[in-house]
Amino acid sequence: MCANLQNATGAQEHKKMNMSVFSYHLIKLPFFLAIKALFANPIPKHTKGLVHSEYMTAMTLGSPILSPSRFLIRQVAIFAQWENEMALDEFLQKDSFGKVLSGGWHVRLAFIRQWGEYSKFRIPEQKEKLESSTSPVVAVTIARMKPFAVPRFLYWGRPVEKQVRDHAGTTLSLASYRFPYTISTFSIWKTEKEMTDMVRGHSAMPNPKRHANAMIEREQKNFHFEFTTLRFKPLSEFGTWKGQKNFIPNL
Repeated sequence: MCANLQNATGAQEHKKMNMSVFSYHLIKLPFFLAIKALFANPIPKHTKGLVHSEYMTAMTLGSPILSPSRFLIRQVAIFAQWENEMALDEFLQKDSFGKVLSGGWHVRLAFIRQWGEYSKFRIPEQKEKLESSTSPVVAVTIARMKPFAVPRFLYWGRPVEKQVRDHAGTTLSLASYRFPYTISTFSIWKTEKEMTDMVRGHSAMPNPKRHANAMIEREQKNFHFEFTTLRFKPLSEFGTWKGQKNFIPNL
């Protein structure tokens, strides 16, 4: 039994050292630090083990365009890719801004699938698999907007934001933005099936085809210079967000 436990621990450490991992962080920062970080990403490109990171201001999904909840300056979302979990651990423990981030909430993610392309991230060849369609899943979209397509994107996108926000299958969902044209969404789903049903227009809620219709519109005339949807298997969850934790069921 001890030998089996040692083997399992060794396998976990080997995976931690060798598997590329993504992380999604949420934290509320002091106002002036949040403003400063908008103009200079506080995670330098040369950070050891970092592939790429995106620093963004959080937004409430589906909120009116001119609403105070549309741009929550102090609420920060960071989406990053690391060469392995050890690099992420070292950043959170030793870097000055990493120590700040460690006081917030974050989830570590293993790549499953990608649609579209986004040049900054390095999509792993190794793909994880969920145990079943009833396993929890995390979805991240990120895009560089075409400036003149923003009004059309908002027309089609806000109904989808509300659909995700109000869906009984999500435990946490939000949008985020970085000036001038980076926009992203993040959602945790109780099960993969609930997410795929929503995408296909099979949700048991009003106007279930909002997402499917927006995707048809995007295919006819793209909103973005580049766009990707990434699906992940959640590996671990740390900290609290707005006084809550354990957003991922049965983790």
